[in-house]
Amino acid sequence: MSDLEIKHHNGIATLTMNRPEARNALSLEMREELIQALHDVEHDPGVRCVVLNGAGEHFMAGGDVKGMGQSINKPRAEIKKEFLLRIHDLHPIMFSMRRMPKPIIASCRGASAGAGVSIALACDLVIASEDAFFTLAYCKIGTSPDGSSSFHLPRAVGIKKAMEIALLGDRFTAEEAKNIGMINFVVPTENLNQETETLATRLAKGPTHVYGNTKALFYRSLESEFESQLQAEAAAFADCASRDDFQEGVTAFIEKRTAKFNGT
Repeated sequence: MSDLEIKHHNGIATLTMNRPEARNALSLEMREELIQALHDVEHDPGVRCVVLNGAGEHFMAGGDVKGMGQSINKPRAEIKKEFLLRIHDLHPIMFSMRRMPKPIIASCRGASAGAGVSIALACDLVIASEDAFFTLAYCKIGTSPDGSSSFHLPRAVGIKKAMEIALLGDRFTAEEAKNIGMINFVVPTENLNQETETLATRLAKGPTHVYGNTKALFYRSLESEFESQLQAEAAAFADCASRDDFQEGVTAFIEKRTAKFNGT
């Protein structure tokens, strides 16, 4: 059985991390399959929104700590080399999510820990069930954060709150995560799948190319200067204005009807 299940429906690609017996801990196989799946949906014009979730009762409980235990008795230099390669091998997932020209939704239930938090933070939107909980947890096993969480978390919640989350490693609820800006929506546990589908369908019917430009602008703004950001805005607006969805959007506004975007 694959460690990642992929389903396509009405312009939505749902990527399900599929190791429920291990709370969907990130295995080597899952990592490789996720890299390939993200590449495929990025280049599939039929996909207009991506949903990332976990099989069973949890989103993702982080890295495979039991697997890590097989390495801790090796010589220290060998351990350092091995884990440097492991962490670098995770980076293509983060790069792919960052450049993905389509919205990515994390749909979280149960535990999101360690790399699970990192991956959720790397998504554009996060919807969680009322019973979901989050913990960065790296300090609990004696290591520092990875998976781009040291980039995304301070920008989402501020440096002081990020320090609290990372240094204490405490567990907090979905409602608390929403209140500090880590996630977007909290819904009744029994409604998570339906609410996720409703959100994804709304995005899949939207102006996909516009979403891609908007993502690029917002993420660029985290590191750019004011003048260069204005130039990027102008270029993105002009690009959108030259496309079908702008013509449809303006026409629909004038005709006082709902726009029917085709994503181009």
